[in-house]
Amino acid sequence: MWQAISHQLSEVLGITFKITEREALVGGDINQCYCIGDGEERFFIKLNDKEQLAMFETEAESLRILNEADCVQVPQFFHVGTCRDKSFIILNYLPTKAIDSDTAFTLGQQLAKLHQWGEQAEYGFDFDNYVGITPQPNKWRRRWCRFFAEQRIAWQLQLCEEKGIKFGNIDTITGNVIALLMNHQPKPSLLHGDLWHGNTALTVTGPLIFDPATYWGDRECDIAMTELFGGFPASFYQGYQSVWPLDDGYQERRDLYNLYHVLNHCNLFGGDYLTQAEHTIEKLGLTKP
Repeated sequence: MWQAISHQLSEVLGITFKITEREALVGGDINQCYCIGDGEERFFIKLNDKEQLAMFETEAESLRILNEADCVQVPQFFHVGTCRDKSFIILNYLPTKAIDSDTAFTLGQQLAKLHQWGEQAEYGFDFDNYVGITPQPNKWRRRWCRFFAEQRIAWQLQLCEEKGIKFGNIDTITGNVIALLMNHQPKPSLLHGDLWHGNTALTVTGPLIFDPATYWGDRECDIAMTELFGGFPASFYQGYQSVWPLDDGYQERRDLYNLYHVLNHCNLFGGDYLTQAEHTIEKLGLTKP
């Protein structure tokens, strides 16, 4: 396998790249991760089953558009490929550590600039992608309330029902989500899409975000998720607000936006996420006729 990877990377680089060092890296529940090198240059590689090739292909395209925006640092993509029973993506290798308070302020500013970048009339993306290993539909929609209700909440509820987990009538919940967002039509922003603290780091050249689930949507979805799993330093939000203050009503929408990720974790892991999803759905009144 490693010889095949070395051969493919050599073709991409246009030079002979022979893997002489390989180190397994800790972190992440989805992929096997390694740092590989030839004694001069090093790369980061993620491996998974061959059937997960599409996950890496869409990640590469998400990184491409985030690099095009050039507002916040993301990994540089080199190659997606397969060998034997594995698929993989190769990125540049960047030594990292956790972000600190000063770095978090800068990251907040950079994220706000990313959300301001570009002009898009609708919500969605040119292709479906993945949030973790869960397929994420991104069909273009003109109304934000319908995009989020149908392609985020209803989609996850359907996946739950296929596993025997039922939170209520899907049509009723979807209709209530539409009603809650009916009067909220934000500027479509390019989102990271899976922005929890585990997908951020500090490099020698500044903050880094990675493992995107990119689409054009409400910027508040990114901000909401930063508050879901442990939160970011207060300076992150100060930095964001200094560039583009959040709209009135964000606090009311935050739990609704995070319900998408709670439902996804319920689908992936079950356990306490089931209880959390039930509590959020009840709190928001989504099952009321």
